[in-house]
Amino acid sequence: MQGTVDGFSYGLVTPLVAYLMACLGGALGLRCTTRSMLVDTSWRPGWLALGSAAIGSGIWTMHFIAMMGFTIENTPIHYDGPMTFASLAVAIVMVGVGIFIAGYRGARGTALFTGGTITGLGIASMHYLGMAGMRLDGQLGYNTFTVAVSVVIAMAAATAALWAAGQVRGFLWSVGASLVMGLAVTGMHYTGMAALDVHVHGTAEPSSGASPAELLAPMLIGPLAFLLLAGVVVLFDPLMVMGKPTRSPVEHKPGIPAHAIAPRTAHRPAHHPPFRPRRQFVHRRSRTPQNR
Repeated sequence: MQGTVDGFSYGLVTPLVAYLMACLGGALGLRCTTRSMLVDTSWRPGWLALGSAAIGSGIWTMHFIAMMGFTIENTPIHYDGPMTFASLAVAIVMVGVGIFIAGYRGARGTALFTGGTITGLGIASMHYLGMAGMRLDGQLGYNTFTVAVSVVIAMAAATAALWAAGQVRGFLWSVGASLVMGLAVTGMHYTGMAALDVHVHGTAEPSSGASPAELLAPMLIGPLAFLLLAGVVVLFDPLMVMGKPTRSPVEHKPGIPAHAIAPRTAHRPAHHPPFRPRRQFVHRRSRTPQNR
């Protein structure tokens, strides 16, 4: 029996909140990726790891906030905890691989294509693995063509986001890129949901138990808290808005005041190298008349 699917049981509330969470995760992740390209190599892995976790948590939170509005008529929906959190781990790891490639190889050419493809596949894998964690009295089926379209959207969005992160054009550029990325990721989610067909078995009695929102809300606490913490870290980064490299201030602080200025002040007033030979020539001229 074909199940009646409703993906907007709360109206536009869940799509809008999901989009904002995708934008938040994308903005934090892109900013961290941009900062990793401007700092010393010793700090780069930390910024890239923080960016990977931010983007992964953002798209995972977006997915399950959108799933709060997903219901099937007369069929209770439950979520498998280990499978649900496994989708979060897959998202962070695969997004991390793509971001590290772009962070170390540069966001251009083959590295950009490879990193964007892996990141996009991570987003799509998170979506469909999260859907596999649903438990209901029925069977899920997918339209192959629509699934392929959703995967292409995810890869294109990830590639565009990594390219934007490599431009390093300041805070407003990252905000604009995150808005586009959030729109693409949310579009990928609902494109994947459009590919879904539910065949209800009809063997279970209709349940009046917990709603999807009540089931998913406890799972979202951890990723939401992490996004808040990552936002605080990025917000208090002194160069977050300017987007300038930290190498020059670090090198000038210990080097120029201590080493560069001191030799200049020592050489200019003394002028020992030019005067010593002149004194020697004066003594030689003064001795020649005596010898004669």
